[in-house]
Amino acid sequence: MKIIIAPDSFKDSLSAEGVAQAIAEGLRQVWPDAELVQCPMADGGEGTVESVLAACNGELRSQSVRGPLGATVEAHWGWLADSHTAIIEMAEASGLQLVPPGQRDACSSSTYGTGELIRAALDLGAQRIILAIGGSATNDGGAGAMQALGVQLFDTQEQALPPGGLALARLAHIDLEQLDPRLAQVRFEIAADVNNPLCGPHGASAIFGPQKGANPEQVQQLDAALGHFADHCAKVLPKDVREEPGSGAAGGLGFAAKAFLGAQFRAGVEVVAELVGLDAAVRGADLVITGEGRFDAQTLRGKTPFGVARIAQQHGVPVIVIAGTLGDGYEQMYAHGVDAAFALPAGPMSLEQACSEAPRLLRERAADVARVWRVAALRAQ
Repeated sequence: MKIIIAPDSFKDSLSAEGVAQAIAEGLRQVWPDAELVQCPMADGGEGTVESVLAACNGELRSQSVRGPLGATVEAHWGWLADSHTAIIEMAEASGLQLVPPGQRDACSSSTYGTGELIRAALDLGAQRIILAIGGSATNDGGAGAMQALGVQLFDTQEQALPPGGLALARLAHIDLEQLDPRLAQVRFEIAADVNNPLCGPHGASAIFGPQKGANPEQVQQLDAALGHFADHCAKVLPKDVREEPGSGAAGGLGFAAKAFLGAQFRAGVEVVAELVGLDAAVRGADLVITGEGRFDAQTLRGKTPFGVARIAQQHGVPVIVIAGTLGDGYEQMYAHGVDAAFALPAGPMSLEQACSEAPRLLRERAADVARVWRVAALRAQ
């Protein structure tokens, strides 16, 4: 029997690799001779680099960069030498987790450090750069990242603009003469599940600005500033992409990546599945087990179980989900390739306890799944 184990991480508890290992240990209790193939997954957010490197035997690299508020941070990124591919999680350099809640500042935070990671990948000879852009602390339209790559932004006094999205309101002109020429030789892909445009009521500032520290007045100011930035970009770049889906991702980094780098947007789970070879692994399998911390209606918006189930469905392989919790609307996934779903706690339990005991709970639930499957198989004979 061949079983593919392809979960996402359980936030604040276990990495995707840890989840896959615990599930495998549980299955082994019932199926000691089964072929268990572990494919730790991610959807373009936290854990993307870790999952890809675990599957592809890649190299974890480290780089000192400018954090979202200017302090130096140590950011990690992935390198696949055989294919000259870099995997960069922008949250490592410009993420919300780098800024304590009381210090979050959507107006002045910058993606400059993300641009520095791109530059480090260029220095290694990257031919393909995958940007996983979830979890940003920024709302600067990707301007900071582009500045790190050589784009110059000036005000009416010919002074370089300071960091942050609010400063873009003072932008007078853009100079591309010092843009790193190596960028033209690189294929950029954005791994994300956000389809928002850059501006407007569904744009980066309105939807994501408040969680990054922006009050209602600042949201309006930032939205106007990003629109002003897009106006000037349209003067020097071949295409205006502000309305394209995904331009509002990561505080507008999606816009800059599309406009300046020609990046292609792809569902994060699709990119990870390709890199880890999930399609080939699923072919010929008897069962796929996937999971995430919370399995609910939001899973339909490109989360890992959705992507895994879609691939399994193409090959006629049944899918079982093991999740930390089952939330509202999870049943909708039964129409999208999922055959059954199980939550970890067998009884009342606090979130803290569930997180701390996740390995044991995963082993128990995986063993339960195997026992039920074994009974069904015997009855079918």
